[in-house]
Amino acid sequence: MYDAYQAQLELCDQQIAHSLLRLSQQNVPPREPLPKPRHRTRQPNALNFDVRTMLYQLVGVDLTQIHGVGPYLALRLVAECGTDLSRWPTAHHFTSWLTLAPGCRISGGKVLSAHTRKTKNRVTAHLRLAAVTVGRTNTALGAFYRRLSARIGKAKAVTATARKIAILFYNAMRFGMDYKDPGADHYEQKYRERVVKGLHRRAAEFGFTLQAVEGVS
Repeated sequence: MYDAYQAQLELCDQQIAHSLLRLSQQNVPPREPLPKPRHRTRQPNALNFDVRTMLYQLVGVDLTQIHGVGPYLALRLVAECGTDLSRWPTAHHFTSWLTLAPGCRISGGKVLSAHTRKTKNRVTAHLRLAAVTVGRTNTALGAFYRRLSARIGKAKAVTATARKIAILFYNAMRFGMDYKDPGADHYEQKYRERVVKGLHRRAAEFGFTLQAVEGVS
């Protein structure tokens, strides 16, 4: 029974690989060589062919450079969303379709609620799982997840991080954007600069000025 099951899986993998090859032959090959992989760990759900290379030939960008997006998730995203994301005019339209954008209810100019809607979208479920995984990494996305998790809770942090991953995927597919992780330290430094700038602005509104204390970082 197990051997028969494995044979069916291998047949499915072969059909997927054949479809990717057929679709990629209709496109102009990428000019740049495939970037080095971020990690070489084999995923438990890995397919029995080089998904990463074949996807690169098809879409022209290495989606696995986005933290949280492995070859399997990249394939799922392309399979569900297609290769032409122009039907979503902006990244906000795309994340709204995924129900990862807050759905504001406004009455009389007042925001009544800004909760995201519930969904059974399979892509959204995978992006949420990716957000949890990336939250454990020493990356900018990981730092973003951990800071939000401490401030507003894990559930909202998962949604916000999944939305960021979705936006990176959208920009890569629509505009060929290559993702370069700035790192957790860079994110923390930028966060500190935003906070300090906000404190200076609030102090100025009340007629005060802030002064840095030596020896305190």
